[in-house]
Amino acid sequence: MTDRNLTLRVLDKTYAVCSLSKGEEIPVWALSGDFLSITKTEEELSIVCEEKNVRQGIKYEGNWRILKIEGPLGFSLVGILAKIANIMSENNISIFAISTYDTDYILIKQGNINKSVEVLKKENYNVI
Repeated sequence: MTDRNLTLRVLDKTYAVCSLSKGEEIPVWALSGDFLSITKTEEELSIVCEEKNVRQGIKYEGNWRILKIEGPLGFSLVGILAKIANIMSENNISIFAISTYDTDYILIKQGNINKSVEVLKKENYNVI
């Protein structure tokens, strides 16, 4: 399987990348929805969730859309995310990437989602 045989799906909802203090508990409001990513480090607690769920007073960057690489992807596949990131970079499109056990998710600002789909299709990616 090559990276051009993969399908990328544009998820329908709008998402937020939230920044919480490292000592905070994972808030209940973040847990609802179809997509949730939680990363906790020594410095912070970051949560990606549906933007409509974010509560007032939370520090966040909103208006993200998600391109999901349809998986599962094997761990032996090399460079898929890097190639897509490079295409986005060449077209001046910022991304925020999240990887899971099965696949990769690429967050792209709402204002660039159509351009992202266009450039990926031009590079012969299947985007739905």
